Amino acid sequence: MGEKPIWEQIGSSFVQHYYQLFDTDRTQLGAIYIDASCLTWEGQQFQGKAAIVEKLSTLPFLKIAHSITAQDHQPTPDSCIMSMVVGQLKADDDQDPIMGFHQSFILKNINDAWVCTNDMFRLALHNFG
Repeated sequence: MGEKPIWEQIGSSFVQHYYQLFDTDRTQLGAIYIDASCLTWEGQQFQGKAAIVEKLSTLPFLKIAHSITAQDHQPTPDSCIMSMVVGQLKADDDQDPIMGFHQSFILKNINDAWVCTNDMFRLALHNFG
């Protein structure tokens, strides 16, 4: 099998970097967003680097660990990269359950740096009633 396409390499590197920052120091995530970035977190909308970092920094857990189950990346017609991540996360101590999640990103190259312009997150919880 040959080398992965460049958009898959960039997307995979971004995903690894994002979750490493998220799991160790969420306050550092501001480096990947721009003032025009949008985040939808469990249905709540946030726009701009400051609002996004504030939301992510004040989530109600002290520790978190993400485990990526699958990730897919596609180039877009406007030279961006769309990434979809599925995985599991565990927050705080061992008594908390492992929860499934889905997160999607749109990455754009601005001044030779890949930034996240759009970010959507949902826990994979379902109400079948």
